[in-house]
Amino acid sequence: MTKTVNHWIGGKTVEGTSGQYGPVTDPATGAVTTQVALASVEEVDAAVAAAKAAYATWGTSSLAQRTTVLFRYRALLDAHRDDIAALITAEHGKVHSDALGEVARGLEIVELACGITTQLKGELSTQVSNRVDVSSIRQSLGVVAGITPFNFPAMVPMWMFPLAIACGNTFVLKPSEKDPSAANLLAELASEAGLPDGVLNVLHGDKVAVDGLLGHPDVAAVSFVGSTPIARYIHATASANGKRVQALGGAKNHMLVLPDADLDAAADAAVSAAYGSAGERCMAISAVVAVGAIGDELVAKIRERAEKITIGPGNDPASEMGPLITAAHRDKVASYVTGAAAQGAEVVLDGTGHTVEGFEDGHWIGLSLLDKVSTDSDAYKDEIFGPVLCVLRVDTYEDGVALMNASPFGNGTAIFTRDGGAARRFQLEVEAGMVGVNVPIPVPVGYHSFGGWKDSLFGDHHIYGNDGVHFYTRGKVVTTRWPDPADAPAGVDLGFPRNH
Repeated sequence: MTKTVNHWIGGKTVEGTSGQYGPVTDPATGAVTTQVALASVEEVDAAVAAAKAAYATWGTSSLAQRTTVLFRYRALLDAHRDDIAALITAEHGKVHSDALGEVARGLEIVELACGITTQLKGELSTQVSNRVDVSSIRQSLGVVAGITPFNFPAMVPMWMFPLAIACGNTFVLKPSEKDPSAANLLAELASEAGLPDGVLNVLHGDKVAVDGLLGHPDVAAVSFVGSTPIARYIHATASANGKRVQALGGAKNHMLVLPDADLDAAADAAVSAAYGSAGERCMAISAVVAVGAIGDELVAKIRERAEKITIGPGNDPASEMGPLITAAHRDKVASYVTGAAAQGAEVVLDGTGHTVEGFEDGHWIGLSLLDKVSTDSDAYKDEIFGPVLCVLRVDTYEDGVALMNASPFGNGTAIFTRDGGAARRFQLEVEAGMVGVNVPIPVPVGYHSFGGWKDSLFGDHHIYGNDGVHFYTRGKVVTTRWPDPADAPAGVDLGFPRNH
């Protein structure tokens, strides 16, 4: 009998009533292992109603109460790292060590939320005029929603809801229907930590659920991570409905390698950044820009390393890269490789025919390396979201930066060089939201904010860090004038001496 993943609403499991279910596949075998309930409009309303009811008390709860729960939650997450990672591997396919890394990065934001007391401190100016003080405070929004992608089914939700609830909001999470189980476990552990019923709800579904949240009058804000077309849609639709929106989209992340770079270090970085998590991450390096005469040597070093990567089931400790999430996605990724040669690229490594013995029905693809790729080819222009690395050749640093800045995306980028002056110029001149200097995937630590520029971000706020706190709260300014007690009317004795 197929396992069913149901909703988590009001602090308990709620069976789906829509009659609609989506398949959840083990990417290593291709077998459907689970079905997930897909919410109806009525179920969206029920989840939001539970969150709204919980906000009546959670929104006015003390900071001490919130942080006490969050500290307990952090301990439970730490104790269940392996359990969460195992669910990620079973439904997403990434190797267990990679899944553990995902949980660790999510925990960073829980730890940030545990320290929310300092983040929510206001400001005070006294005596701005005679007996007038002005203070600025931040208050919660109400019910907020998060819509998260398949590639990080635990980490990205944890980038959202811990900060949101620490700030006093209640939350409705709509995770990807492709790998839904981790989200339910996160919610169950939060309940075990003492989070009141309805503060965190998990609503599974497809476009019906998404549109229901975007249009719901009781949802104050929406956080989203996913592809650029959907991010644009989320931003436009939710904004038109009067909601605050942060919508993080896709990417085409470049790594500029200067002639003075340590090519061994650059090749190591390119392989880990391009092929880690099977390339299914918005911070993957998908384009290496080689400057000058180093291109041939760099490509040879990347190839040498890539050929040694072991591909297999995520629960096999020997595996370094797992399968892709679905067969359809695998086929789409493969199409970019097969079409690359026709568009002028040199196919150095072709991973499209890769299979794993004993798991022939899995969603397998090998590592592909494309050299001398042109900027007008599909493999360069599109976000492939798989283990395909494009190498482009330029003559100068200036040509490389111009090529990178011409991209419609501006998520993450990196430079490899030994020259501090070149690195300094690059970090100021490149048009991207996150920059690495000899660091291939510059995902910020939790107390800085994550987000890109251009078509990689829609909305004004990046995610987590200070931007996350500001997104999940709104500012209020209070101007106060009090008369001096000595000026109290005659006959009222407050114990103050009369001064006149």
